[in-house]
Amino acid sequence: MSTTARDAAKIAAIIAGGAVIGAGIGILFAPKAGTETRREVARYAKRAQVQATRFGRAVQSGVHDVVERGKAFVHKKDEKAVPEAA
Repeated sequence: MSTTARDAAKIAAIIAGGAVIGAGIGILFAPKAGTETRREVARYAKRAQVQATRFGRAVQSGVHDVVERGKAFVHKKDEKAVPEAA
């Protein structure tokens, strides 16, 4: 994984963490009834689950692409390294 991809992953993790913390604080200080709050928490948890699944799939796809590029690179090097019979 390149440094750019690592930096992007770190930023995404920080944003996601901030969103979770902000939502938690907002819920704690919200002037609503317990039933409404629990319903909102359940909805937020479902949305977070969907977003985490999408993010996981995107990361998995990126890792798969990097692995395939690495395999292709190694395969090219192996083809060049094979000495030809005289």
